[in-house]
Amino acid sequence: MRTTSTSIGLTVLRVVLGVVFIAHGAQKFSQGIPGVTQGFAGMGVPFAEVAAPLVAGLELIGGALLVLGVATRVVAVLLAVDMVVAGALAHLPAGFFSQDGGFEYVLVLAAGSLAVALTGPGRYSVDAVVVRRSRGRRGTQEPVAA
Repeated sequence: MRTTSTSIGLTVLRVVLGVVFIAHGAQKFSQGIPGVTQGFAGMGVPFAEVAAPLVAGLELIGGALLVLGVATRVVAVLLAVDMVVAGALAHLPAGFFSQDGGFEYVLVLAAGSLAVALTGPGRYSVDAVVVRRSRGRRGTQEPVAA
């Protein structure tokens, strides 16, 4: 059972992560996918020609889905994997601190995404509305929040 404060906390986390990912995806598209591809290739990302548009799309669309709370757990896992790969391929050699190009920032994004994947979107999400409607059609009681 989720309390209102837990659902609000999950909503805040999910929306903030989503906005950050939207911004990073939009940034990749505004820089141009060929430039992102070149940057990825320079960092040693395998199949950079495929990875660049996939990552840009995942971050932009996945971020929007997180904000809305749609397919939340799946999207959050994909974004966590995106950040772990980015950390390992691009940021790990630069050390911890993000000001030096290190993995600090992508680690926080990966951890936040994983937390959302493990806990779910909270009650204030499209996913929760779908579950409530589904339970209502089946005549199943929704658990009462503490």
